[in-house]
Amino acid sequence: MLGKTMLGKTACIRYRESGIDVAGDDGLNEGLRNGVYGTPPDALSEVVSGAIQFSPLLPGSSALEALEPGSLASLTMLAPPATIERHYAIALGLRALAPGAPFTFLAPKDRGGARLAAELEAFGCVVQDEARRHHRICTGLNPAHPVGIEDALSEGAPRFIEELGLWSQPGVFSWDRIDPGSALLIRHLPALSGRGADFGGGTGVLSQAILTSAKVVKLSLYDIDRRAIEAATRNIVDARIDPRWADLRQPDAALAKLDFIVMNPPFHDGGAEDKTLGQTFIRRAAESLRNGGQLWLTANRHLPYEAVLKPLFKQVTVVAEASGYKIFEARK
Repeated sequence: MLGKTMLGKTACIRYRESGIDVAGDDGLNEGLRNGVYGTPPDALSEVVSGAIQFSPLLPGSSALEALEPGSLASLTMLAPPATIERHYAIALGLRALAPGAPFTFLAPKDRGGARLAAELEAFGCVVQDEARRHHRICTGLNPAHPVGIEDALSEGAPRFIEELGLWSQPGVFSWDRIDPGSALLIRHLPALSGRGADFGGGTGVLSQAILTSAKVVKLSLYDIDRRAIEAATRNIVDARIDPRWADLRQPDAALAKLDFIVMNPPFHDGGAEDKTLGQTFIRRAAESLRNGGQLWLTANRHLPYEAVLKPLFKQVTVVAEASGYKIFEARK
């Protein structure tokens, strides 16, 4: 297998033996940096030590969009599951790689992996495709002139959604529509006041509704997706908003003695359902609210949130149920 990211003469020899041409000699990409996108399983790919992280879902990472073409010596990418987002990320990666630089793209078979080799070949790549541990692992060298890059970048780029009146981007949660749970919460949300937070605020749909109340002094919008935060910053022009690219599973000193928190918590991680994410959001809200502060929560009816809410809040009320969703008001 050629799935481990390798540099220098050894890599060149192995790729030549596989029948893939390599432009240049040892040291071709000397002085360039190595990259990684996401968290590829250790057992399936080897990431070069010191590689720069580029995932928009890992706060603090660099932006692959900002790289100059040809500035990476290698790239290992756990490709996103959604088709448009995956094509966009791959195109960014190929554009950032130096000609002849080695790459490893991998994905679970049922989340884009089965199509990965064909998608890379459509960009003009020659790949070796291996199936292992329910993943497809594609390795090769960046062609001198990949094809279709601009089309993929255009399709996956941030855009203004006329129907919503919002900026968004493929890959962001509910990127081209208002999630039904959020829509239901907006219909039942009272005029809030004081300092608050929007947990998992995405492109700012709930924050916009919250800020219609003149009594709101400050609103921190938290999301783990850099693309969502960038969109929310464009969507909400209000001095009271404070967008924060952060993982709410990690402590944040700014979250203390808040008057209110509003959330539509996630329950998927990397495409797989994970009920613990919403439960963690609820616990973080309980820690962050002052005594008497209120949490407004929308959730799919099947998610087991009541059991988490009741020990942490003095009062828990189901305000509404419709279309498979529940709206909770919980008071600290």
